[in-house]
Amino acid sequence: MYRESIENLKRWKKDPYRKPLIVRGARQVGKTWLIQEFGRTSYEKIVYINFEETPALQQIFSSNFDIERIITILQIQTQTTISAQDTLIVFDEIQSAERGVTALKYFCENAPQYHVIAAGSLLGMGLHSHVSFPVGKVDFLDLRPLSFYEFLYSLNESALVDALKSNNWSVIPLFSEKLKEYLRYFFYVGGMPEVVSAFIQTRDWQLVRRIQNRILNSYEGDFSKHAPYETVPRIRMVWQSIPSQLAKENKKFVYGVLREGARAKDFELAIQWLVDGGLLLKSHRVSKPGIPLAAYQEVSAFKIFLHDVGLLGAMAGLDVKSIIEGDKIFTEFKGALTEQYVMQQLRLNSDRYIGYWTNEKGTSEVDFVIQEQGTVIPVEVKSSENLHAKSFRLFCERFKPSKAIRTSLTDHKEEQWMINVPLYAIGKENL
Repeated sequence: MYRESIENLKRWKKDPYRKPLIVRGARQVGKTWLIQEFGRTSYEKIVYINFEETPALQQIFSSNFDIERIITILQIQTQTTISAQDTLIVFDEIQSAERGVTALKYFCENAPQYHVIAAGSLLGMGLHSHVSFPVGKVDFLDLRPLSFYEFLYSLNESALVDALKSNNWSVIPLFSEKLKEYLRYFFYVGGMPEVVSAFIQTRDWQLVRRIQNRILNSYEGDFSKHAPYETVPRIRMVWQSIPSQLAKENKKFVYGVLREGARAKDFELAIQWLVDGGLLLKSHRVSKPGIPLAAYQEVSAFKIFLHDVGLLGAMAGLDVKSIIEGDKIFTEFKGALTEQYVMQQLRLNSDRYIGYWTNEKGTSEVDFVIQEQGTVIPVEVKSSENLHAKSFRLFCERFKPSKAIRTSLTDHKEEQWMINVPLYAIGKENL
């Protein structure tokens, strides 16, 4: 399995101003695999400590932050001689070690020669773990489920990925049917590494669904483990409402879907907990496409998406038959899976602001507006062959963006006022 984030790790290793790195992400997105693969391929030795699995070392930082003492303990524990030049030190599940995150500050200040990576789930390191990050003393890498391009790499289709990344539109249309078939697979399988690995090895759709359901169940178990007791029921209500929220024609989050009479103040902490845990992606309404978009954000109006399209299909009970029923999967649940997929692809750039726009009356809407290098780009998502987009055209005529993107199942096409990008090509390289 190939993860593009390994290139970020290679750049981190070569950076002369490198600081200890924290790899963040939701549970089971492949943080441990990524770090160990990086260590295996880029260093002579790797010293790996999982603080959940090694309770005896959970107090290693509690008495003091003397780096020489810590290095000695790590060498004894792993029976490995640590060299600053060729050894990667990995602290996994660092939230389980008392003052573990704080210790990274002292590696930065007193022993910057060591290559140190820490990892932990956002649930464990989130709002309620009482962890304060050493600001300015660590670097961060956010890891998410596999992108569609990474899924294609897993299918040994690297040449197709190269064509997509280079925007080779003289070649890509020849493989459009193949790419759409793979995209249908991706809508069902999603990008959770364990699920993708099982699919690649077995092509067993039922096994895919069983693993997805197991992951969903483990997430719900994490709610009780990490969230405040009194908030857990509301977190579950928000979590379980996601398919019905996205299946509406208007996908704006509606508290009334949770229960009759529900109000924002009752559930806003539960929603934010799930967002901070990396399990939900949030997109706010913006009143106008100005720079910066965050200045025009409406706090009370937003959409929420899951972090993985395959898990959304599992939650919604998507039938595996939808994969072989032509393009039906793209229009299931009023196009919810397609919009979910596009949100994930847009979110691959973690620094990008992603919102959506409606007019004052709510009669016109553009699915996404993103801020990219000082410009605002509207993105319209079409899940069917019907490409009429009155709201999108009105937006473009009113605000005259320098670039406008429609993404659909049709081939790449440039018009005077917008560019149509095939769904299978939407990503960092096409915006």
